[in-house]
Amino acid sequence: MIAGTCSQSQTTRNVIHGTTSTNQTLPSPNDLAFELTGRDYISYSAISSYQSCPLRYQFSYCTDMVREFVSSNLIFGSAIHVAIEHHFRSVFEGEASPSLDSLMAAYEQAWRRDTDTPVKFGKTESKETLRDLASRMLTAFQASEVSKMDSQLLAIEEEFRGPIIDGCPDVLGRLDLVDLHENAVRITDFKTSRSRRNEVKIVESAPQQLLYADLVAPLAKALGNLPVRIEWIVIAKAKKPIVERHALTPHAGQIARTKAGIRQVWRAISSGHFYPTPSSMGCAGCGFSAACRQWEG
Repeated sequence: MIAGTCSQSQTTRNVIHGTTSTNQTLPSPNDLAFELTGRDYISYSAISSYQSCPLRYQFSYCTDMVREFVSSNLIFGSAIHVAIEHHFRSVFEGEASPSLDSLMAAYEQAWRRDTDTPVKFGKTESKETLRDLASRMLTAFQASEVSKMDSQLLAIEEEFRGPIIDGCPDVLGRLDLVDLHENAVRITDFKTSRSRRNEVKIVESAPQQLLYADLVAPLAKALGNLPVRIEWIVIAKAKKPIVERHALTPHAGQIARTKAGIRQVWRAISSGHFYPTPSSMGCAGCGFSAACRQWEG
């Protein structure tokens, strides 16, 4: 047995199984989320984790279990993200664009902060080779047009929260960059990628940004009923890194589909449906391998 799994009160169990009495007050979705995970909201990363492997979601969000290791890809992407955030925050605050040394200092600080857990490197990777790659990627970013702001910055790494899905807890999103561009509110997500992204990959990445588009809709309305556009800044990991901007204009049907999927996932989570979904790709980078092998239902 695995200790520390999601616990449910009698009220929660009654809600799940439809046995709540007519005189009993139903917990709100936010209260139910707090009871299950210690958070009174859901995030897209949590939903995506469940879709990837429900048991890994349980270990990550419903227990105090410590990962055996963390993938170097995760640490590397997060550290690059922090460096790019540092660039745009400096511009946002009216300062000169940071030097490469300044961006690398931000990268190094983020790396140190996120490596309390042992890091699992790829076969040809080390901290030093990844640092060299980071330097080349950030150099390419500085030289690209995407690093030059030609718009009014509204928010950097800002949290947006709202009850945007019926029957679900509030959705919390931390948006990388929000700006006014060509008479629209644009939300931009920073990504690193093994290779250049094609249209298929962009569509696969769309649900998170579609959800965020709905979170910023009140802001867009307050600014004059402006449309919302979603974009990605993608830096491909290559000997000569490539920096690209990809865009998508969300429409109501896409957002409704994304919400419907999340609603179904939340129902599964709140009903306690946790089970492993083994795969060679997913399991290789999972830091809960030992706990998963011990799982007996």
